[in-house]
Amino acid sequence: MFHNETTVDALNALSRNTAIETLGIVFTEIGPDFVRATMPVDPRTHQPYGLLHGGASALLAETLGSTAGGMAAPEGCGVVGIEINANHLRGARGGTVTGTARPLHVGRSTQVWEIRIEDGAGKLVCVSRLTLAVIPKP
Repeated sequence: MFHNETTVDALNALSRNTAIETLGIVFTEIGPDFVRATMPVDPRTHQPYGLLHGGASALLAETLGSTAGGMAAPEGCGVVGIEINANHLRGARGGTVTGTARPLHVGRSTQVWEIRIEDGAGKLVCVSRLTLAVIPKP
């Protein structure tokens, strides 16, 4: 489903010197219809009470959905986020979370991606839905 052939190494290189790198997000896998990455649950991603910050989860979700969406966009097009929601279902205090983006809809003008973020035990921490607009590249 992905038109843009890329590698995990290329995605991680593109993330250098961005919020993605600052939060420790690392792309780990590209499948036939998904993109996966990990993020540490540590002081970089904690809120003041020692839990994974919801904003960090949203950043992981948008990173995954936008990356997958860009890879699924037709030649000469890119994507921009127009709406994101996130339901925070379980707290995480440490370890690593893993996010996986899968498509719900990939159309000519919009895409909708579901991103599931799980803790190290495979328990669902956050589920997010990202809507992207497909636009011509400048």
